[in-house]
Amino acid sequence: MDSEDEFYPSVSGCKRQRISKEQSIQMRHVKKEKKLRKLIMEAEKMKKASSLKNSVETDDCESSVGRYSGRLYTVSIAIPGSIVENAQSFELRTYLAGQIARAASIFEVDEIIIFDETATMTSKEVEMFENGELRAFNCNCFLVRILRYIECPQYLRKHLFPLCSDFKYVGLLNPLDCFHHFRMDEVEIPYREAVVVNKPVKDGRGSFCNAGLAKDVEIDRTLKPGIRVTVKFENSDQKQKRLVAKVVNPTEPRTAMGYYWGYNVRLAKSLKSVFSDCPYVEGYDLIVGTSDKGTNVDNVQLPSFKHLLIVFGGVKGIEACIENDQHLQENDPESLFQFYLNTCPNQGSRTIRTEEAILITLSILRPKFNVNFNE
Repeated sequence: MDSEDEFYPSVSGCKRQRISKEQSIQMRHVKKEKKLRKLIMEAEKMKKASSLKNSVETDDCESSVGRYSGRLYTVSIAIPGSIVENAQSFELRTYLAGQIARAASIFEVDEIIIFDETATMTSKEVEMFENGELRAFNCNCFLVRILRYIECPQYLRKHLFPLCSDFKYVGLLNPLDCFHHFRMDEVEIPYREAVVVNKPVKDGRGSFCNAGLAKDVEIDRTLKPGIRVTVKFENSDQKQKRLVAKVVNPTEPRTAMGYYWGYNVRLAKSLKSVFSDCPYVEGYDLIVGTSDKGTNVDNVQLPSFKHLLIVFGGVKGIEACIENDQHLQENDPESLFQFYLNTCPNQGSRTIRTEEAILITLSILRPKFNVNFNE
């Protein structure tokens, strides 16, 4: 055989053709060029995909984290605890509480007030409940417990909530997934919820906290173990030998950077206590009542406010709540509330459940929020 020639498969694959060495080298070059072009094309595709992914991640980050300047106004909702008695089973009662918590979180509600619509609850009973001494089942207390439990970040629950029969079906609840419900590796936001742990402290140093990280965090003051705190990191790099943070006001993530930081839950012994026990020094400067007997919401424009309160009725409506409370000076809903609104005019069902009314009302009122003072 001529050394300058090689055998090469024919196109049909059945016969072999004799080709020259130069042709063989040329064909190898063509193959290499094709392979190189293919690699270049794949690299360009990967580069475009990576660029698109980074763009999407940046957009998501900008839209969900740090998307606002500080938010100074607050939104509160008041609900009668009796609504859980309308549920047919303990599981459905728990799930109902979860629906309320989800609705409140989606619309950035800052405070949920659960009140006794019969107005028979006493201040002593409220105090006993807050101290963990009220053992008998109470629909108002049950709803408060579940709402507080689901709002708490998962890594803190075992520290803050002792075993209780009310928590039997909390595994059914959908997570809130709020900004303060962090995973261990999430450090984009400088704030974090933590609980003070019982750990020895050196002189001149602050207490240690469990903030859901790989190691405990040292804070800037000494506090009693078991207290929930909001902390702010100057440097949240977990590779540091010591993690250090300072305790801040729980409202700072909202007022300083606009992050929704969950809701507070307050138990009120009556409808009057909803107003009189307001945690804000200025009180609620805009109070809205909801009922199918109210004014059509489409014809209403809300004024500016700093602390908005929206009151919902139970199965018998908000009128029954007012009638039961003998301590209220006003018996007329239109006199008690600055706005008495029907937030779902021309409804197709005879009744709207309270958990449904919350979603309807918040979704239709939110575009009407006039908060120019906050700009």
